[in-house]
Amino acid sequence: MAAALLANVLYSTGFVLEKRALAGMPPLSAAQPGRALLLLAGRPLWICGATALALGFAAQLAVYRTLPIAAAQGLFLSGLVLLLVLSSVVLGERPSGRERRAVAVIGLALVMVVSSLYGSSEEISHSAPAGILLALCLPTLAAGLLLYAAAERRARRRHRQPTTGVAYAVAVGLLYGVSSLAIKGVSGHLDTSDLPGSVPALLASPYPYLLLVTGSSGLVLSQTALQRCRASLIVPVCSTVTCVFTIVSGTIAFSEPLPEDPLRLLLRIGGTALALTVLLTLPRHDAASPTSEGTLP
Repeated sequence: MAAALLANVLYSTGFVLEKRALAGMPPLSAAQPGRALLLLAGRPLWICGATALALGFAAQLAVYRTLPIAAAQGLFLSGLVLLLVLSSVVLGERPSGRERRAVAVIGLALVMVVSSLYGSSEEISHSAPAGILLALCLPTLAAGLLLYAAAERRARRRHRQPTTGVAYAVAVGLLYGVSSLAIKGVSGHLDTSDLPGSVPALLASPYPYLLLVTGSSGLVLSQTALQRCRASLIVPVCSTVTCVFTIVSGTIAFSEPLPEDPLRLLLRIGGTALALTVLLTLPRHDAASPTSEGTLP
């Protein structure tokens, strides 16, 4: 629990610092990843945000070693509350009434998922069969990249409506969902009492390579989306997609059983379905003017 709360604070702080740094930078383009990385590396404030996210990643490893994947994701979603507070106070972002109601419903979904874990002693798995893992992850990676590319094409059309960034957030959320499964696998392979001895087995697994692909691509895509759109919408949607994908796919890949108790099962499945339904109802276009932050430069 302590590691999960620490990860939430680090992730929320990191995203807000990155967003603040991105506001004063030239426009980033996912089609020019090298240029984007050079621009990002030259901003001390962005480096501070990235460092906070990296420390959050380390805390996430500790969480996955001690909690089932569904429980961990439920706790990580609680960080959205802090993110919304920071984005309002530090960034001056004001979500619409519809978006605030959507986040409130996501909070209810979180309570349902966490309630399904109370007092339970679910089995914690540390590895997944490579075939099943890749069958789940590779199509998801392809879907995320294709969705992002489609959002880019729509954004370049003339007379377009200002976008809220939901499509960008869903695409990045799919990539980070795969990354979460990879982090789960890495945490299971690392033996804290013999880190050097656990490296060969880790390198023989697909986890570090999935983490490398999703980490590098997700970095550029997420920063491009975060620069163009509000953090108060991008991060909650991205986090929800990541959570839903990780719970569903992680339960399958790592064979962590669902609750046997009917009430717990209903809360787990119902909370996940509710969060996904909210995503489908979020507005795809912003009511802001064409010069607002939600449009492409």
